[in-house]
Amino acid sequence: MGEKLMNVAIKDGMNMFERAIKRFFDIFCSFIGLVVLSPVFLIVYISLRLQNDGSVIFKQERIGYKGKSFNIYKFRTMRTDSESNGKPQLAVKGDERLTKVGKFLREHHLDELPQLFNVFIGDMSFVGPRPERQYFIDKIRKVNPNYDYLYLIRPGLTSMATLYNGYTDTFEKMLKRLEMDLEYLQKRSLWLDIKLIFTTFLYIVNGKKF
Repeated sequence: MGEKLMNVAIKDGMNMFERAIKRFFDIFCSFIGLVVLSPVFLIVYISLRLQNDGSVIFKQERIGYKGKSFNIYKFRTMRTDSESNGKPQLAVKGDERLTKVGKFLREHHLDELPQLFNVFIGDMSFVGPRPERQYFIDKIRKVNPNYDYLYLIRPGLTSMATLYNGYTDTFEKMLKRLEMDLEYLQKRSLWLDIKLIFTTFLYIVNGKKF
């Protein structure tokens, strides 16, 4: 993967006032989302129950704000034995471990809906780096120790890397994602967040894959 990158000083582009507004927006909009989308939650729940392939909600430990671990929530899209060998595996496009319902949920990003709860309670934000598992963080930090700067901000549902780096199914894309996440950290603003949320919404509505 090349030589290990040197750790460099990186500053948060948002000031304290902007961060407070961002958190208020996260709380308010995630609560509205949970209420308004409750019928969708119910339909997905019933669909997964009828599939009868394990639990409906999938939770997994991730590392987020200030380096603290939390459980991320998703609708289950893979078989319960998807990591039966005990070793973390990256999901890839056309992954054979996906269930029929799970494939549909992923293609339309419906599997991410339970993360609105993560946003509401403060584990995550609408915009921020995607949270990763410690196993992969350790591998990334061996190449680029600047990953630690991501602990300055809450991980998010969407990001620059999510939209423009494609599906993170290789370690090389993980390293590229980190570069884009660090760029976001330095440049982030309320206006940039609004643009990323709006772009994400348009991608989903138009069925664009990312």
